[in-house]
Amino acid sequence: MAQDEDFAAMFETSLATGKGGTYKRLSTGDSVQVTVVQIGKDAVFVDAGTRAEAEIARYELENEHGELTVKVGDRLRATVAEGGDHPKLVMRFNAGSGLAGLETALEAGAPVEGTVSKAVKAGLEVQIGKIRAFCPASHVHISFTPDISIYEGQTMQFKVLEIRDNGRSVVVSRKALLQDERAITGRATLESLSVGQIVEGTVQAIQPYGAFIDLGGIEGLIHVSELGHGRVDRVEDVVTVGEQIRVKVLSVEQTAEGATRIGLSLRQATQLAEGTQTASAGADKQVVDAEVVKVEAFGVFVETATGGGIVPTRELDLPPGGDPRRAFPVGKQVQVVAIGTDEKGRTRFSMRRVEEEQARSNYRQFRAKQSGGPSTQVGSFGDLLKAKLSD
Repeated sequence: MAQDEDFAAMFETSLATGKGGTYKRLSTGDSVQVTVVQIGKDAVFVDAGTRAEAEIARYELENEHGELTVKVGDRLRATVAEGGDHPKLVMRFNAGSGLAGLETALEAGAPVEGTVSKAVKAGLEVQIGKIRAFCPASHVHISFTPDISIYEGQTMQFKVLEIRDNGRSVVVSRKALLQDERAITGRATLESLSVGQIVEGTVQAIQPYGAFIDLGGIEGLIHVSELGHGRVDRVEDVVTVGEQIRVKVLSVEQTAEGATRIGLSLRQATQLAEGTQTASAGADKQVVDAEVVKVEAFGVFVETATGGGIVPTRELDLPPGGDPRRAFPVGKQVQVVAIGTDEKGRTRFSMRRVEEEQARSNYRQFRAKQSGGPSTQVGSFGDLLKAKLSD
């Protein structure tokens, strides 16, 4: 009898442990990392470290066209909707989850899916199944959105902030969810950064001492001294919020408080790009006639006889604080010089360098006349003045 009891105890222990040690026991609301091991007709089976494989409804992992977005071996993060021997997981809670699902989502910090039914001055009314929730205007997006009515009718994901009065008062936030996603992206971006690297970013904010650049979930700073080759009096004369630019990573440092400080340079990135362009295309640059076809906050689009391109705000011939829309209305005829291409492959032009290039061209012609043949050397504007004074 004792032998039978010992055997039963050993058998029970074997069920509770696996090759890698003790199996996990999941509870409703747990957030877990899982690996896809099998794809079925109605469910995707995943290894969650439990005794039996957990499952996720297949439709949760399909896109709007009904196509599966995962494959065997992919790693996912999901939330436990039902624990037990055969756990059921969800990627997000939706209309069918009910109040219990919202409470689980609140506890686990998991996303919920809802449809914006109405936009009011204070925020968005969101329908999550039969439950009406409210998203304050300050929680609609990470950045300020002047007209939140654009979200009406859209189905989006939110994070539950508060449930009161048995579900009669539910407060959700889209901003909190976006911040969580941004933090994950930021960690991946930080791991890939190295000093000297040229990266793309978006101008997020402008201060008197420099510009903050979003590198993808994490921000870096271009100090005013690294914005241009000459003295920069106003940051907004060089870059504009929302403009996409290429920058060079100067430093990646950890502060005493544990924060990450990233130093960037627009000046050195531009210098490197133009040096590469000059080496490949030669020193000669032509001043060409162009017509303004569109004006944006980050630059002016122009069309030349050989194609179109963009003149970034910092390359406009504008006085400090000048308004590009007034200075360069659509249809205005201007002169530009090509200085390279941007990250989208568009030709980048400059207006402020036209006079300098014309001086270089005049000098080349002058030297050609002096030597009796064409010259391939490029002189400076000072050399041209010196030559003229010696006449």
